[in-house]
Amino acid sequence: MRAGPLVLSLLVLLSACDDRPQRTVSAEGRYGGVFNLNVSGAIRSIFPPTITQASEVRIMGQVYEGLVSFDPATMATEPCLADSWEVDTTHTIWTFHLRQGVRFHDDPAFTDGIGRTLTADDVVRCFTAICTQGIGDGTRWLFQDRVVGATEHYLASRNGQPLPQGVEGIRKVDDSTVRITLTHPDPNILRIIAHQGCWIWPQELTEAYARDINTHAIGTGAFRLRGPHTGGTMVLERNPVYWRQDAEGRALPYLDAVRITFDPDRNAEFDQFLKGRVTALFELPVDRLSALKDSVDPATGEKRFTFLSVPGYASQFYCFDIHHPPFNDVRVRKAFALAVDRRTLVDQVLGGLASPADHGIVAPGLKNYPYNLVRGFHFDPDSARLLLASAGYPQGRGFPPLRLQVSADGFGYVRVAEAVLGMIERELNVPITLSVLPAEQHLALTEHLKARFWREGWSADHPDPENFLAMLYGKNAAQDTALASPLNTLRYHSRAFDTRFEQAIHEPDENVRSRLLAEAENIAMNDVPAIPLYHDRSVLLTSPRVMNLRPNPLDLMDLGTVWFNHKQVPAQ
Repeated sequence: MRAGPLVLSLLVLLSACDDRPQRTVSAEGRYGGVFNLNVSGAIRSIFPPTITQASEVRIMGQVYEGLVSFDPATMATEPCLADSWEVDTTHTIWTFHLRQGVRFHDDPAFTDGIGRTLTADDVVRCFTAICTQGIGDGTRWLFQDRVVGATEHYLASRNGQPLPQGVEGIRKVDDSTVRITLTHPDPNILRIIAHQGCWIWPQELTEAYARDINTHAIGTGAFRLRGPHTGGTMVLERNPVYWRQDAEGRALPYLDAVRITFDPDRNAEFDQFLKGRVTALFELPVDRLSALKDSVDPATGEKRFTFLSVPGYASQFYCFDIHHPPFNDVRVRKAFALAVDRRTLVDQVLGGLASPADHGIVAPGLKNYPYNLVRGFHFDPDSARLLLASAGYPQGRGFPPLRLQVSADGFGYVRVAEAVLGMIERELNVPITLSVLPAEQHLALTEHLKARFWREGWSADHPDPENFLAMLYGKNAAQDTALASPLNTLRYHSRAFDTRFEQAIHEPDENVRSRLLAEAENIAMNDVPAIPLYHDRSVLLTSPRVMNLRPNPLDLMDLGTVWFNHKQVPAQ
């Protein structure tokens, strides 16, 4: 972001909606400024139990918090709304102690509009919600078969009779203490509780805005939503009673506000960044990668931007409708998987900002996971042609008309699709048309299994291989095809996979657990419900004046500690 005039003009714009005085840059030089962010397309949810998209997590992570959070630098879990916890000798009873004095954001939903103090009742209510049909359909897997009574409560609520006593394993001890009882020792439980589905919101939110739950938000985070979000520009303003402080004891956050626009045009977004009207980019248009070479302004010698990237916990793959022809034949699915040259995709289409998915769908870099045990797919066009012929389509003859459906909102989605379809037509003589849809429409169709061949992506929301493989677990697939299946969109069912997966989630030993998960992934890869393509890198393109913001594998963004350096930034 350019210093001075742009920041001041944006503050004038924001203050036009609020007659309270805006905070000015303090003597320390860290306070003040507006962070401008763009999201490529509308977001579907701002309510924690129904947040599933990475962009939703990035935005609403500034508003909501959980008992536990991830350190963006190390990906380790750390205290947040709970300042401490302990586990009993059986490793199944976890007791969390809430941080004192944490308040929800001021909002008309509260008496006199003043946010009240967080209590254990809020935690119990939020955790119970994700075990309840309707609210927790997309997040029930977090506690399913993990917390005592969670599965039973969900099934009862699905029949319209939620258990009056709530979830047996989620209990208030006193106003500042919550006890969670597990069905088995689980080394992953803290990472689960750090998931966005476990963010805490007050009962007043759903009572006041039940019909408008995706236009209002009340959390405890560094920023609060200004007014209802009705689809236009979203403004998050500084929470004046936020509980966190910096290392010197100064109040956080430093920023005055975060301003979010929703322009689906990646090239326009990139242009706005170069003009200083967007502060940071987390995805880049593939055809603009060459612009990264011009990071220094030749006229002034100043850095124009800072570009950083790290391997991400994210995977991209193409899914098959395995329930109907032609993809109900595993030979066809394997033929397609072997006809794709992943190295060419990464090097020539994605400019090296990804790595080939040579070992399945679990992203690289996760601790203890034995990637070498997972048999992936390599480019083998000769075997692909033989498989397709054995399935009854020699040289592609007789193959039915087919369409690949992708969304238009991500890094290289269309360019990758064009390249993959070119490979399949060249190697298998199977022409495929391309359908590019807005993200919201694409998701609605795929979650209801109304596509036959489509792009899917998964960005981990906690650093564990289970997070990737949960999308293949049979219990996470909607049984009724009239219902959306947001997690297991493939509606993949394999008794062998489910057995290994369940053994893994009940296994307390990390190494044994990882091996069982790898065995489960092998089973799925042999069934080929999807073609693993590549693993994204997490990228960050920012103004050089942005301090305390770096990319990380989970694509977490904590603007609570970000500040602007208003001095000139010379090129190094």
